Amino acid sequence: MKVLITGGAGFIGVNVAERYLAKKAEVIIVDNLSRPGTEYNLKFLLGLKKKFKFYRTDIGDAKKLEDIFRRNHAIDIVYHLAAQVAVTTSVTDPRTDFVVNLAGTINLLEAVRKYCPAAIVIFASTNKVYGELENVKLREGKWRYHLLKPKRGIPENWPLDFHSPYGCSKGGADQYVRDYHRIYGLKTIVFRQSCIYGEHQWGVEDQGWVAFFLKQVLLGRPVTIYGDGKQVRDVLYVGDLLSAYELAIKNIKKTAGQIYNIGGGLKNSLSLREFCQLIKNEFDLAVKYSYADWRPGDQKIFISDNSRLKKELHWQPQVDYLTGIRKLYHWIKRYGVNR
Repeated sequence: MKVLITGGAGFIGVNVAERYLAKKAEVIIVDNLSRPGTEYNLKFLLGLKKKFKFYRTDIGDAKKLEDIFRRNHAIDIVYHLAAQVAVTTSVTDPRTDFVVNLAGTINLLEAVRKYCPAAIVIFASTNKVYGELENVKLREGKWRYHLLKPKRGIPENWPLDFHSPYGCSKGGADQYVRDYHRIYGLKTIVFRQSCIYGEHQWGVEDQGWVAFFLKQVLLGRPVTIYGDGKQVRDVLYVGDLLSAYELAIKNIKKTAGQIYNIGGGLKNSLSLREFCQLIKNEFDLAVKYSYADWRPGDQKIFISDNSRLKKELHWQPQVDYLTGIRKLYHWIKRYGVNR
């Protein structure tokens, strides 16, 4: 099996690479190492003493990306995980956000179409394609916002409403990936992901908040909460995400051209305030925080309705948020505090 991973030195990418290297697959990693922590993830993979190919390449460079595909023909699976991942960065630099997320995705799809059209393509999209979710019904509580309608969370047929340059670039890429199945017959699958967390996540203030909060607390540093802290996300452990990827690949006749929302669901949802309290109760560490204005396009609540994945692929989260957060906390404490 030959697997190519864009963003393969990133958080999700390194976990995907590790899993396929353990299966003795031929792994090709494409990453420009611009994200903080990617150099450590690459060193981790090198330390596994398993052969893989690495190309330090920007997916925005169509010629270089196509050359990689040309030299590595007969690729079976493509994981497209490379992206500009922060809303705030997209607001300050929308052109780069566009080049990486939308043009980079077109570059990848064209390379697949030319050199390995039979490959399965997994695309990591985002819940931000649904915008601020102004039409959901909420109730504000002491610690969090509560979702009243839709009760089970946001389904795949919820109206798209790209908000922020990041939402536009990822949303546009999301639709192109789907349409390359309809127009060109590529075996593409889109996962609109909620908050993924786990080992090898080098969270920063703009993205990867679970890991970022834990690291800041371990270092005794304060954090800034943008908004009122009652905003809710459903968190999903990275191992559960990878299991969904694998099930989608295994059932490609059913999943080709499809879009799936994926997150921890209602049982694995947390507000920022609740997360701060969890850190205090579970690890006996106080979170020092201050408040600032809401960020553009921020959602007061997002909970993924995973019903379609459960019905079609018999998938549901296996790792509850407390178990997963404990795993990440101990990993950060061992490897990530001083990096």
